[in-house]
Amino acid sequence: MLARQPIVPYIREGDYAVRAPWSVAARRLLDYLLVYIQEGECLFQVDGVPYEFRGGEFCLIQPGSLTVLEGRTNSITPFVHLDWFYDEYREERFPTRPGQIDLAPYEHLLQPRLNDLQGIEIPVRLKPKQPVLLRDRFLEMVENWQRRDPLLQLRVQTLASEVLLAILEDHTADLKQAERSAPQPMNWITSFMSFRLSEPLAVHEMAARANLSPSRFSAKFKAQFGIAPHRYLLRLRIKHARELLAGSEHSIEEIAVYCGFADVHHFAKTFKKETGVTPGAFRKAGKERQQAQEEKA
Repeated sequence: MLARQPIVPYIREGDYAVRAPWSVAARRLLDYLLVYIQEGECLFQVDGVPYEFRGGEFCLIQPGSLTVLEGRTNSITPFVHLDWFYDEYREERFPTRPGQIDLAPYEHLLQPRLNDLQGIEIPVRLKPKQPVLLRDRFLEMVENWQRRDPLLQLRVQTLASEVLLAILEDHTADLKQAERSAPQPMNWITSFMSFRLSEPLAVHEMAARANLSPSRFSAKFKAQFGIAPHRYLLRLRIKHARELLAGSEHSIEEIAVYCGFADVHHFAKTFKKETGVTPGAFRKAGKERQQAQEEKA
């Protein structure tokens, strides 16, 4: 979901912001602004929508958003301006100032928005499931960033990643549930079969892995691949057996085991039924063809 750009948090400004009533005029952001209202009351307008905040609440404003910030009372509002995603412009990017609304000259400096990524919708007013844990991580992040010690800066990176992970987990739970309940493609099953050719593998086991009943699994598999799962598995085993017979010195007994057959007699019988020849005859014919080609060369 977040594979477009690597996540490497970078905090460019952070403070505890202990203030009397205050305001910051309209501006658009190039980066992310994460604010914790520790004490007091604030009114933030984000893209024309007013949000009233009180002590204990978090606000996340994403890049490109038009913001007007106001502290209505004495307040303590720890904050950070930061990037979530790595790019080569992080040293050039800056916290915009009041009145900077037209970002056309700085369009190349805009961080990607989380809400522009598929399936993500993070609100301005965050709804943390563990608010105390998120608060403690955030405050430790702000405190350590201000110290500028190299080891503490490494801790800051870790905390920022943990904060982002918490935000995503808190606000994408419904999406995850929808993804789990949505119909899933069966593409994974072919690799699953291929890596387990030497093992007994029943349809009910594969169905359980796909969270489907055996009958539903078989129907979905046939609809996608045009063949029943047990027949597909058998074809994989026969194909692998042909490769081993032609390109290895393994005995027929060993090949039977490697390809998931109960014993060599079952293997020989099934192989002949599927290919028209016994494993021994197939191997012999292959060696004769190879010898003939070498003689021609």
